[in-house]
Amino acid sequence: MNSRRKFLKLAGTGVLAAGATSLHALTGMQAAAEKEVNTFNIGMAGFTFMEFTVEKIIEMMKRIGVRNLSLKDFHMPLNSTQEQISSVLEKFKLAGINIYTVGVIYMKTRDSVDQAFEYAKMAGVNMIVGAPNYELLPYVEKKIKSYDLKMAIHNHGPDNPLYPNATDIWNHIKELDSRIGICIDIGHTTRDGQDPSVDILKYKSRIYDIHIKDVDKATKDGKTIEMGRGIINIPKVVGTLRKIKYSGCCSLEFEKDMKDPLPGIAESIGYFRGVMDCK
Repeated sequence: MNSRRKFLKLAGTGVLAAGATSLHALTGMQAAAEKEVNTFNIGMAGFTFMEFTVEKIIEMMKRIGVRNLSLKDFHMPLNSTQEQISSVLEKFKLAGINIYTVGVIYMKTRDSVDQAFEYAKMAGVNMIVGAPNYELLPYVEKKIKSYDLKMAIHNHGPDNPLYPNATDIWNHIKELDSRIGICIDIGHTTRDGQDPSVDILKYKSRIYDIHIKDVDKATKDGKTIEMGRGIINIPKVVGTLRKIKYSGCCSLEFEKDMKDPLPGIAESIGYFRGVMDCK
């Protein structure tokens, strides 16, 4: 909440200052020189849209102006044929939406690993957001080398002993092929008692995807809340991403009001964009 207040206060101060002096006091060239460069993009995590059809997802994403989607298997089942996959992807393509990855995909057996990699290949993506069982990681590494795909392993916080945080992921992958990396969920990271900005900086070489959200508590029972209303220091996260020159997606995973998420999605995306637009 403090980060939101600070952001709004700074924004308000800027408006007042502009009115007191002149909105034209700074030239466009000076403003451009002072503005921080964001090398990353905004996306949506497919879990957000669990309750909706592909058509409704497209409608909502158009309304919020987001064009990158991590597609979940609710909307394109893992056992889909190539024809079925192509049909789903064509709908998004015609709407101008980029399917940049698939997942989160859970893998508990070798067969499920095989299925995940074939699924990603048919979808034409170059990365899977996944959560393979620990004992399957050597087999995942073989598949990575064979398919030349990346895998970003998703942390799930204190609810799940499998990859609760980025440090746990790092400890299991640091000796493996560098194409196996991390999808850091900043909400679950905070609920696990960690600082997402610290973890992003620490593991920057293997951060391949980011799920953004805000939470109301830094404990296991913390709940998703509109970004800027919770306890995560979002400006610090954005500053850290700029520092490491992160070039992937920051995809909103909004788990509040999942039957009617659009107002919360719009507020969260608007807030995140506002932070990105600040110096």
